[in-house]
Amino acid sequence: MAGGLSFLCNISGAPSQLLSSPSNNSLSLNAPSIRRRIKAEIQEIRVCTNRTCCRQGSLQTLETLSGLAPPNVTVKSCGCLGRCGAGPNLVALPGNGVIGHCGTAARAAQIMVGLLLRGHDSDNTAAKTGLEMLALRKRAQNELDEGNFSQAELLLSQAIKLEPFGGIHILFKDRSRARLALGNYSGALEDATEALTFAPRYPEAYICQGDAFLAMDQFDSAEKSYLTSLQIDPSIRRSKSFKARIEKLEEKLAAANMP
Repeated sequence: MAGGLSFLCNISGAPSQLLSSPSNNSLSLNAPSIRRRIKAEIQEIRVCTNRTCCRQGSLQTLETLSGLAPPNVTVKSCGCLGRCGAGPNLVALPGNGVIGHCGTAARAAQIMVGLLLRGHDSDNTAAKTGLEMLALRKRAQNELDEGNFSQAELLLSQAIKLEPFGGIHILFKDRSRARLALGNYSGALEDATEALTFAPRYPEAYICQGDAFLAMDQFDSAEKSYLTSLQIDPSIRRSKSFKARIEKLEEKLAAANMP
């Protein structure tokens, strides 16, 4: 195990068997129904954050689209897309032209629905649900920051019940954090694992999974989860919080091995 911890801090490749997570049947019943409603064509959305578009609200657009995106769609900022003055502008790849006049959260949500959904829901209903989810998640984040974990858990549970078309993996990850802080380790583990059913390569969910295993003194499983997060995103190695997790794992392991 000690050798594994050293390996954990230096690894760069990822064995495929570590990239899949067990599903929780009681919680993942809605995952397939949501996934069936997402088109596979759109892989990336780029939002112009150049000066003109920025003045027209592109940063809010970027935040909204990032929060609503399903895990298989990347949202990122980019330079000028042309059509300055008709922004904020964005482009969906592959196969879509520049979309303009996307300067409000409501407009961003409607565009995301139009790009991704197959028509299962009306655009207005799905967009409204997505915005309600984002509002609840933002309130929950504020409660987490204030240490009000029970209230955060409640808000996140409400957001999950909305069954939004995107961003649900983030909700489960955040609720895992809240439940861990409340001492509900099994619930935290379930939520982290559920996040991974939606987003199998979501490093933050693997970290939450590792935290839950560590709290339950399942050291080998904690190490495996931390390792997988690092293999997916090697930049995590530089994070102070990640280093602190590894130190805590080493300390708990040393204490467990004391005669």
